[in-house]
Amino acid sequence: MLHSVQVKCPRCSADDDRVVDSRSSAEGAVIRRRRECLQCFLRFTTYERIEESPLRVVKKSGERVRFDAERIRQGMLRACEKLPVTSEAIEAAVGRIQARCQEEYDREIPSSVIGSLVMEELRELDQVAYVRFASVYREFKDVNQFLEELRPILDAEQGG
Repeated sequence: MLHSVQVKCPRCSADDDRVVDSRSSAEGAVIRRRRECLQCFLRFTTYERIEESPLRVVKKSGERVRFDAERIRQGMLRACEKLPVTSEAIEAAVGRIQARCQEEYDREIPSSVIGSLVMEELRELDQVAYVRFASVYREFKDVNQFLEELRPILDAEQGG
C-alpha cells in the first residue's frame, strides 16, 4: 500500500520518507506508522487519527450546545422510572440514538430530531415511558393533546 503523505523528519527536517510498517491500534481509531527518513535513515513513529468535530445541538431558542449523550440517558431514565425497563435496554437505546445522530448529521443537529429519536426508542421499550416523555417533550397544554398522542397506541392495541 502506498502512502503519499510525507512527514518532516524530526532529525534532519527532510520530507522524504517511506512507511516501513502500519498498524491499527485503539480499536481501529488510530493508525500507527513506522517511517524511515530517506535522507538520514532515522526511523520514527507517527500516529494518524480521525479528526472529530464535536456534534452541536441546535435548541429551539437557537442556542447551540455540545451533544451530550448523558442528557439523553437522564431523560430516558426519568421516563422509565419505576417501570420494568432494564438499564441495559436504556443504554442500548442511548447508543443507537447517539450512533444515528453522528451518522446522519455532520456538525449540527436540531434538538427536535433528538427528541423524536428518543420517542421512537421509548415507544419500543415501554408505552408508559413513551407517553411520559412525550408529555414533557411535546409540552401538552391539555388532556386532548395527551389523548391525541395516546390514540395510535390505543388503536394498535384494539386492532392487534
